[in-house]
Formats: sequence, C-alpha cells, structure tokens
Amino acid sequence: MPYSLKAWPRCHDGTTVRAIHLLAGCSSQRNTKKEAELAGALTRLKDLEALLNSKDASLTTALGEKRNLEIEVRDLKAQLAKLEGSLADTKKQLQDEMLRRVDLENRNQTLKEELDFEKNRHTEPCSLPEAQSQHTLNALMSQRTELVEMKRRYESIMVERDSGQQQEYESKLAKALAELRDLHDQQMNVYKDHMEKTYEAKLENARQSADRNSNLMGVAHEELQQTRIRLETLSAQLDQVQNQLAAREAKVRELEEALSRERDMMHRRLADKDREMYEMRQRMQQQLDEYQELLDVKLALDMEILAYRKLLEGEEERLRLSPSPPAHHASVSRTSGSGTHSRIHSSALSSSKKRRLNDDDGETSSMAGGSVSRTRILQQASASGRVTVDEVDQEGKYVRLSNKADQDQPMGHWQVKRQVGSQNPIVYKFPPKFILKAGQSVTIWASVDGAIHNPPSDLVWKTQNSWGTGDQFQTTLINTSGEEMAMRKVTRTLFQDDEDEDDDDVVSEHAGERDSMSCTVCTHSLCCACIPGGHTCTDSEYNLRSRTVVCGSCGQPSDRAGVGSAVSSSFRSSGGRLPGGLVPHSSLMGNNMPRQRGHSAENCTVM
Repeated sequence: MPYSLKAWPRCHDGTTVRAIHLLAGCSSQRNTKKEAELAGALTRLKDLEALLNSKDASLTTALGEKRNLEIEVRDLKAQLAKLEGSLADTKKQLQDEMLRRVDLENRNQTLKEELDFEKNRHTEPCSLPEAQSQHTLNALMSQRTELVEMKRRYESIMVERDSGQQQEYESKLAKALAELRDLHDQQMNVYKDHMEKTYEAKLENARQSADRNSNLMGVAHEELQQTRIRLETLSAQLDQVQNQLAAREAKVRELEEALSRERDMMHRRLADKDREMYEMRQRMQQQLDEYQELLDVKLALDMEILAYRKLLEGEEERLRLSPSPPAHHASVSRTSGSGTHSRIHSSALSSSKKRRLNDDDGETSSMAGGSVSRTRILQQASASGRVTVDEVDQEGKYVRLSNKADQDQPMGHWQVKRQVGSQNPIVYKFPPKFILKAGQSVTIWASVDGAIHNPPSDLVWKTQNSWGTGDQFQTTLINTSGEEMAMRKVTRTLFQDDEDEDDDDVVSEHAGERDSMSCTVCTHSLCCACIPGGHTCTDSEYNLRSRTVVCGSCGQPSDRAGVGSAVSSSFRSSGGRLPGGLVPHSSLMGNNMPRQRGHSAENCTVM
C-alpha cells in the first residue's frame, strides 16, 4: 500500500477519517481511468468482431450464390436431356406417320381403280352377241392384264416415288434436327461458358474476400489477444485497487463504528443526565408544592392570628388595658379568573361572604384608607367550531386553544390574531400539518424566558416577544378561508368606591358588639408587623385567591419558593407557635392556575 494508516496522527478521529476518504477518492479516480481505458478496448474489440461477422456473412452469401448456380446448371442439364429424349420420340412418331400415310394413299388408289373397273363392267350392254362377248371378254381380260401390269408398274412407281419422298423427308428432318441440335448445342455452350465464367469470377471474388477476411480476422485476433492481455492487466490492477479500497473502507467502517459507539455512549450519558435532571426537577417541584402548601397554611394562620389579635386589641382598647397601636397602611388585592378559587374556612369566624366570579368576569380591588380602587375584567367568548379560545394571559405571555369536541381538528395555516385597541394586529400562523387532537389543548407562548417548545401541546413564537396587552384586546381564531372560528374579548375597567363591600372582604365581621374586623395592618407574608417580633410593613399587595404576592413598588409577583422561605423565617422569628386554644381549625383549597415564572424585577421589596 502506498499509504499507511498507522502513519496518520490518531489524536483526532475526524482527521484520520478525512485522510482515508481522501485516499479512497484518489483510488476511485485511478479506478475510473482504468475502467475508461478498459471500456475503450472493449468497444474496439466489439467493432472488430462486428467487422469479422460482416465478412463472414459476405463469404457465406458468396458460397450460397455458388451453390445456387451449381444447382441451376444441374437443372439445365436435366432439362436438356429431357428435350433430347422428346426430340427422338418426335422423330420416331414422324417416321411412323409418314409410313402410314404412304400405305393409306396406295390403298386409296387401288380402291379407286377397282371402283372404276366395276363401274365400266356394269355399264357395258348385255345384249351383244356371244362373239362379241368373247371378243369383248378377251379384250377385257387383256385390258385387265394390262391394268394389273399398269397397276403393278404404278405401284412400283408409287413405291419408288414414296420411298424417294420419304428419304427426302427423312433427310430434311435429319437436317432440321441436326440444325436444331447444333443451335441448342451452341446455346448450351454459350450458356455453359457464361455460367463457367460467372462461376469462376464469383468464386475468385469469394476467394479474394475470404483472403481479405482471413487477413482481417488475423489482425482482429491479434488485436483481440492484445486487448485480452490488456484487459487481464487492467483487471489485475482493478482487483488490487479494489482490495486496497476494501481495506480502507473496512478501516473507515471500524472508525465509524468506534465513533458511533462513542456517540451512543455519550447519548446514554446525556440521557442519564437528563433523567437525573428530570428526577431532580420532579423532586424540586414536589418540594416546591410542599412549600406552597405550608405557605398556604401559614398564610391562613396569619390571617386568623391577625383576626384574633384585632379582637384582643379591640377588647384591650375597650377596657383601656393597653394603648391602641398605631395605624398602618394596608392593601388587599384579590383576583378571580378562569379555574382559580381560594377559600378559607375558620371555626372562629362567625360568618363570611365571598364572591365567586365566572370565566367571563374578574375584579381586582385595592384599598387605601377609606377608598377602594377596583379593576373589573370582562371576558366575552364565542366559538363556531370545535376549537375555542380557552384562555388568554393578561400579561401577553400565551394564548391557549382547546378542542372540546370528540374529533380531531386540522389547523394547518390557521391564524390567531390579537387586536389590542387600535394598534396593528398581531398574527400567528400555524404550521401546515398541525392537527389539534380531540380533547387536547395547545398553548402558544410568546418568546419569553422559560417558554419551552414542545409540540403539539406547547408552541413557542420565537419572533414575537409578547402577545400584547391593554385595557381592551381581542383574540380571534381564523381558518384558511378567512372565517372567524372562535373569539375571546377582554375588557378591563378601573373605578373607585369610597366604601368597602362586605362580599369583597377576606376577614369576616365579628358577630355581636365588636367593630368591623377588616384588617388595617399589613397582610403581606413578608411583612410581620402583625406578629410579635416581626418587621415593619411595606407597601405591597397580596393576592389571596391566586396565591400571588404582588410588590407595590415594582408591580411584579414574587417567586413562590422565596416567599415560602421568607414566611418560614418570619414565623420562626415571631416566637414559635401559638397556644393550642388559639389555633382554629383551617382548611385550604388549592388553585389550579398556571404557575407564573420568569419574573426578575430588580430592587423589589418583596424579593
């Protein structure tokens, strides 16, 4: 091998793999060149073989023509023999016919003479005398004798004449036959000479073609032999290169397998780490839930402690056992929305009135002194299909859509449009193949901290930081035809009341002679002025029903874990636990509101 894999540095597997691929590329280029030369040689060999086949075909054609001419000569000879036999038969028939003609002519002449004689004999008179009859008879006999002699002479003459004519006819016939035979012989000789010349010429041409084809075949065989030798050489080189390539490919596969094993090992390690992180998150979430439950119980106890403390201070003031404590500024903020309810039941409170808001109504009240600032939130929703706008975030973080039907809803290229007042609309477009399953929901998050893209339940709009918020905004679901399929409109109004209504108080009024028990001190979980040993109050709002602590200075909700730890420390600093007789029976029903996350306000008094 021209290159050794051991000579390459093994500090990085990627460099070795690239080097091997480079060597394999060079080998493949050489193989391509050799294969091109081999293909050219094979093409030339095919051309020579085609030429040889054409020459063989020409030779075969010439030999076939020769055989055809020989067959034609044999046929002509057979035809000539047949014609000669026919000529002999015709001559014999002619002679027989001539003899029969002469015989018939002689017989005809004899019969004519006998007929004349009989006519003459019967026409003579019968009344002649006897002498005359004798004389006549003698004359007749002599005449008969003469007639017989004349007949004999005539017959001899006729025979001589017929024999002469026959000889003449025979001589003429023989002469004509001889001339015809000579003519046929001449024609046969001419045709034979022509056929022999044609045969000799074609045979000579065939021999010359065969010689040329033999020479070309010899050259073709030599070239074929050389091509075969070159082909064997190229095949040997190709086998050698293929062996080298196979060895390098095997090395590449080994390196790739090693890389794959390392990758699988890293994937397993990452999976283990992810699983450990998931378990840690689950444990942290469980601990956070436990802390939240403890915080809820602590807040309920704080409220009850404040109520009892207010009762005790009222009794002390009435009996003038102790001076009245200084007045503190306090504010209580409550919100109620879709699926969010928080209730506190206490055996020490005689009666309490609470207001439950449905999905389309919400109210936030803030009390400062004797005036109450209320924020009323009105939501209007409608739907004409399977999908509804189930929930919209007031801060513009997400929009949740739900399919409450029993059939899947394809939503490819559907749009969610948010119109905030008179501003430009904000439009989100679904992916082409998105389908909302039956009974499922999808949350479309803006690009905020903590938003995780997890289709098909969570989609992150990476190019939009917020859905937009304001005093009035409308969220509309539009299909591909431009039809409005669902809508939710949110309207927020702010107004002030001079008196606090009973159904908005968390702390109920005490029955009997006691004054109003609405808390006039801070109810924030971090402001422990109401607890002995606690700290001073800050201007903060606590959202009891949603369990959200809202800072009065920055307006941001605090993190639950931090609040829980702060409340725990505040409770420990307050001097421990209350006596058993002062701790009423309390129960807290949790909420199912989505956990708020991602707030990082600076210089916040709550956090």
